[in-house]
Order: sequence, then structure tokens, then C-alpha cells
Amino acid sequence: MNNLDLLLIVALLPLVAFLLVLQVNPYHALVIRGVLGAIAALVDALLGAADVALTEALVGTMLAIMLYAVAVRSSLVLRLGVIQDESSGLGQLISELRTILGKRYLRLELVPYSNSQDLEQGLRDKDVHAICTLRELANKEQSSYQTQTRIQRIYDILHSELSHSESILTYVTVSDSKEK
Repeated sequence: MNNLDLLLIVALLPLVAFLLVLQVNPYHALVIRGVLGAIAALVDALLGAADVALTEALVGTMLAIMLYAVAVRSSLVLRLGVIQDESSGLGQLISELRTILGKRYLRLELVPYSNSQDLEQGLRDKDVHAICTLRELANKEQSSYQTQTRIQRIYDILHSELSHSESILTYVTVSDSKEK
């Protein structure tokens, strides 16, 4: 391999690193990080540092990507507490929430509770990020949804994008001390 080929491969490193920094989607960033590690391992191998190339390929690329994938997967979840018997009546609202959160690469995980006291305690204990309950109106023919969240950013997102007219969205503050 001549010097021009090596120079072109080395020139890919800052280009791919720049693409990595600009990436918004965390899953795409993981793939680009893997490509960056593979290019670095290739450069090391071409320069005669086989031990460094092997270390970069195994630890710097494969292991790091696996750990990052687990961290990204677990951190991009909105846990929504619902009462188990009411979860079927919330279908339209949950579908809209999944659409809104999907734009921001968040997954919606439903956490069922047996009653409203446990549901509200789950929000206070920070077991869930938000809770949603079905509220019957005075005429009992219509119902509305009461959604409470303890995260200001989630409240801002839902407040600006939630178009469900029967939904009441509130932000609640929860103290930092969790009883054990």
C-alpha cells in the first residue's frame, strides 16, 4: 500500500469524527462510532502496530459500542404509569404519545398499577416519569385524560405537541428525598 492510500484512510478519521459530533440520533451515532473505531484499527494495522489495532478493534470498538448501546437503550425510555384496568381506554392517547416521543428517539414504556394511590406514589417515588389516568366528566358520557409529569422537559414537549383535546396535562414537583 502506498503513502497516498494511507493518507486517504487517515483523512477519513477527522471526517468521520466530525460526522459523529453532528449526529442527533443516538443509534446512528453508535454506528458511526463503530466505523470510526474500525478506521482507527485499520490505520494502526497498516502502520505495523498489530497489537494496538487488535486492542482498538476489540476494546475500543466492539466493547465500547456494546456498553454504549446498553446505556442508550436504557436511558431513552419514558416510563408512564397507568392503572391496569384503564390502560385499554387510553389507546388513542398512548398512540399519540408514542408518535410525539418517537420524534425524539424516546420509547414509551407503560407501567401498570393496581390503583390510583399506588400510581401517585410511583410518581412521588420517581419510579415513573409520568402518570396518566382516565377521568370521567360530569355527564359520564365523555371522559378526559389527566396526565401528570415530574420532568419539566417532558411537560414542555407534550404541552407544545399534544393535540388530544380531552387531555389535561400538568407538571408536578417531586421532592428529592425518597423514603426507603
